[in-house]
Parts: sequence; C-alpha cells; structure tokens
Amino acid sequence: MTQVRADALARHLERGLAPLYVIHGDEPLLALEAGDAIRAAARRAGCEEREVFVVEPQFRWDAFLANNANLGLFGTRRLVDLRIPTGRPGAEGGKALEAYAARPNPDNVTLVTLPRLDRAQASSAWFAALAGAGVEVAVHPVAPEELPRWVASRLARQGQTASPDTLAFLAESSEGNLLAARQEIEKLALLLPAGELDHDAVVDAVADVAKYDVGALSEAWLAGDAARALRILGVLRDEGESPVLPVWQLAEDVHALALVQELVARGVPPSAAVRQSRVWGRRAAALDRAAKRVPADVAAALVPTLARLDALSKGLGRQDPWDELAAAALVLAGKPARPLAGLPSA
Repeated sequence: MTQVRADALARHLERGLAPLYVIHGDEPLLALEAGDAIRAAARRAGCEEREVFVVEPQFRWDAFLANNANLGLFGTRRLVDLRIPTGRPGAEGGKALEAYAARPNPDNVTLVTLPRLDRAQASSAWFAALAGAGVEVAVHPVAPEELPRWVASRLARQGQTASPDTLAFLAESSEGNLLAARQEIEKLALLLPAGELDHDAVVDAVADVAKYDVGALSEAWLAGDAARALRILGVLRDEGESPVLPVWQLAEDVHALALVQELVARGVPPSAAVRQSRVWGRRAAALDRAAKRVPADVAAALVPTLARLDALSKGLGRQDPWDELAAAALVLAGKPARPLAGLPSA
C-alpha cells in the first residue's frame, strides 16, 4: 500500500504515474485538486481517452469490468475515472472492485474517487484491495491551526506574501470553506500587487466566507477557545440556523465531559475514559484537555442549564436562546461572562 499526502501528490506524480489511484475524504477542494492533478498527469503520460463512470442505482458493474478489459479507441491508453458518491458500492460492486484491483489493465490509469469513509468502509475488503493495488490519497479538512500556513502557500503560488496577522485574518475568514477561500485568495492576485500584502487592503478586499458547523463549535468550547466558540455561534445565528442542534451538541459534550471526569476519578486512564465517551477525532483530543481543565463541579452544575436551553431553543421561554447558549459556552470554555443558575460567579 502506498499512501501519499495531498500536498505531496505533485512531487509523486513528477516521479511517475501509478496504474491506480484512490482519493477519499471530506474536503471537496482538495479532492478536486488531487483528481485534476492525476488527470493532467495521465494526459501527459499518453492517456488520450477518458471514460467516466458514476456509481448510481442500477449501475452495471459487469459493463465497467468489461470496459476495463478492452483496449481504447485505436489502441490508445485510457484514464478510467470511477466515482462512487456514496462510498458504498454494494456487494456486487465490492466484488467487482476486488477483481479490478487484482487484475488492473496495464494500458489504463484508473482514478477512484470516494467520499469520507466510515470505519466499516475503510476496513472493507474492496477498499483494502484498491489501496493495496494503487496509491491512496486521503483528503481531510485543514485544521484551524494549519490554515495560516495553507493560506501562505496559496499566496506564494501567485507571488504574494502576508504578515502573520494578515494570514490569521485570512484563515479566520475562510475557516471550514476552502473552496471559497481559494476564490478569495485568487481574487487578491487580481486586486493587489505581488509582494507583501497590505493588511488593511486585504481586509477591504476579502469577504467573510467562513463556514462552520456544530463539530467545529464542539471542538472550540471543549478546547477552551472562547473567542472561536462565540464567532461560530454568531455565524450560525446570522445564517438563520436553528439553535436546537447547537444546544443538543452542548448537552452531548457536557454529559461526555461529566462521564470522562467520573471515570478518571475512579482510576480509569484519561485516554480510555475518552474512548468510553464515544467521542472521536479532534473532538476527542479537545475533550481530553477539557477534562483536565474544567473543574469537576462545572459539568454537573450545567445540567439544569441544559434543560432550560432545550426549552428556549424550542420557543418555550422569553430569553434569547442564542444569548443563553453563548453564556453556557463561555462557562464550558472556562471564560464565564456571568453566573448561570447553579454556578458561582467567576
């Protein structure tokens, strides 16, 4: 199995083209760019034809396998571009992919594009066969702390640089929305000269294209990043989102935090306690830090607030649910602005 990072794919392709590539992940821009790079390399390698297959209901896997076995028009090399939007080829498709990976056509280059895979998909026989026979390229969202460096690399491509403050501003403006971020960065090449960018000129030129979800919100308040939590809440509110889902997420995190702290108090190792809470990925790391940072009585004291927030989010009560949610989020982040019921003042 060969694994290549998305940012190292260009160097890999310069050294030669593999017969099979598998792109998977949940970052649309990076998946698109990785696919474009492979398609361009295939054209340079003499793949004059391209066959695109999109797996939909009633997709004919036998036709796909037969197509791979045939020579291209006039005997030319082909790029076989297979897209599985759901990430679930089904039983027949799984067997077809295993057979395909076992006997790849040396005259073709195959590109398989998948969404983010769950644990069952990632451990399936068909995915193992594809990854084992080719090159695996995983594309995941750029972490918030890595965004300034990502922005800097994009600016460098167009001959521009920026101060750390400007990079932080651009990263904050585009967090969670790399497609829009690329458009804004490319716009800077049109509006501003090469070289060091003026911070005020960038602020005037760039729209706020950040896109957030409750996963980012959860990570922010668990990590103790109060400013980011408030910013995400503000974006969700301005976009007309209902407070119901953020309130639900807060409740999930408070209960997970209480469970982890209780288990640790019993002598369970912190990492094992976090696993038992069934929180994964970056949120798991944030929860681990929160369990050490947040006083043990805070999670229990927040429980009555959660019931009140749930009622407010459903229109039961006079208080603004977003304001009350922000106050609770600040408590969890360790920066309470005012006391809540059951909690002492800061």
